[in-house]
Amino acid sequence: MAKTITTLLVALALTVAGCGRRLPDATPDGAVRELVGRLHRVHGDPADAHAAYDLLSKRTQANLSARAQRYSAASGKMIAPEAMLAPSRFLTRFEPQRYTAKIAGAYALVDVTGLLEGDHAQIACVFEDVGWRVELALPPLAPVQLRPGS
Repeated sequence: MAKTITTLLVALALTVAGCGRRLPDATPDGAVRELVGRLHRVHGDPADAHAAYDLLSKRTQANLSARAQRYSAASGKMIAPEAMLAPSRFLTRFEPQRYTAKIAGAYALVDVTGLLEGDHAQIACVFEDVGWRVELALPPLAPVQLRPGS
């Protein structure tokens, strides 16, 4: 009887595990693959931009937030940080074919390769809170310059 119950529990656990879909940010290569897909869908729709923004690291989000605040202050129009993800800025140089992650603790480097020999990129990721996030290499913001006498 105990053996039957144990067998039943193991079968039930395997069934439940097999039915669950793995989250895209469960692995660094999954997060990068999902981000590339989401960025391809960003064409001015704020929901698509927000979905891509959610896969970015806290540091990348803070950089985009600072850029959005600076733009908002200069233009007088409020802009959300995810709106800083302009589709034309994130066109892929090549069509990714393979994603391979090298993980070192909470950090990872994802090698992305395409069909041609020169089709290669390395994308940094970091594990934050509940999943892997992509660390975009954005240049730091230049200091705000004030006019003399301001």
